[in-house]
Amino acid sequence: MRAAIFHGPEDIRVEEVPRPEIQTPDDALVRVTHTCVCGSDLWPYRGESPRDAPSRIGHEPMGIVEAVGDDVTSVDPGDRVFAPFVISCGECEFCRRGLQTSCVDGDSWNGENGGAQGEYVRAPHADGTLVRVPDRHADDEDTLRSILPLTDVMGTGHHAAVNAGVEAGSTCVVVGDGAVGLCGVLAARRLGAARIIAVGHHADRLELAAEFGATETVLGPDYDDVGEHLTELTHGGAEHVLECVGAASSMETAVAAARPGGTVGYVGVPHGVSEGGMPMFDFFGDNVSLRGGVAPVRAYADELLADVLGGTLDPAPVFTKTVTLANIAEGYRAMDERDALKVLVKPEW
Repeated sequence: MRAAIFHGPEDIRVEEVPRPEIQTPDDALVRVTHTCVCGSDLWPYRGESPRDAPSRIGHEPMGIVEAVGDDVTSVDPGDRVFAPFVISCGECEFCRRGLQTSCVDGDSWNGENGGAQGEYVRAPHADGTLVRVPDRHADDEDTLRSILPLTDVMGTGHHAAVNAGVEAGSTCVVVGDGAVGLCGVLAARRLGAARIIAVGHHADRLELAAEFGATETVLGPDYDDVGEHLTELTHGGAEHVLECVGAASSMETAVAAARPGGTVGYVGVPHGVSEGGMPMFDFFGDNVSLRGGVAPVRAYADELLADVLGGTLDPAPVFTKTVTLANIAEGYRAMDERDALKVLVKPEW
């Protein structure tokens, strides 16, 4: 089969690799029909985080089940499925608590599992990991585009909103205009926030934030001190702040935007925070809580899927470019150079 291989910074190649096979009774083999390039894939692509080279890459698969092990009961060959970015057993203490990213027997999509930016993946713990798409929607391309973000960015944005404590009638600030931040806007609207202020650095993305439900937008470069402006805008700060970037500067903005006694829900993969230092005194001085971390996307998948199928949630507009697997390097380049917000990848069959 063909799969995207990371060979080093700015070097993504499509190569022939062994196709994964069923290895244990709880495995499923999935033919990938849709996948994505994630913002977190760009960190090694830019040389800003370590990654083995060569190595398979990708973690947002959707496709058709081709084979299942003897113990799999939730899906059958021919079913349309999607999967969160982390494999989880569904049975351990942490999975039962809705913290599948801490599964005691968890795994990734890389290595012998296939790499989700490829033609096939092996899904260990298929019953705990895969989410089945109802047959009546299984071949509707528009619906599938709306479901695909549930593999990562929609669930991650929702995790930020949940941890920030967003509730009906509340005011919240969303820091970040990438795919996760925009999905955070959708999540805040879904949870009933009355006022949603989206903060970013790209006017076109903030326009999409407004379409997603942001009541106000703040273009960072327009202000000398974004945190101070947000404090003024909210008359003392927002009770709920979503941090969806992971940089030290975005965390500083998030805590500055928080009202005393408020909560920052953070899901941005930390980069530069250790070197730059966390603004802990700002949290301490105003009793601002910090909650979040890597999103247990599987915990939210079923409820978000129901809303997508019901027509009340549509994160598909985060995809602004589509490429074939053969041209995935162009997808990386487009995201790296901000020519695309998020790239959808479709292997050719």
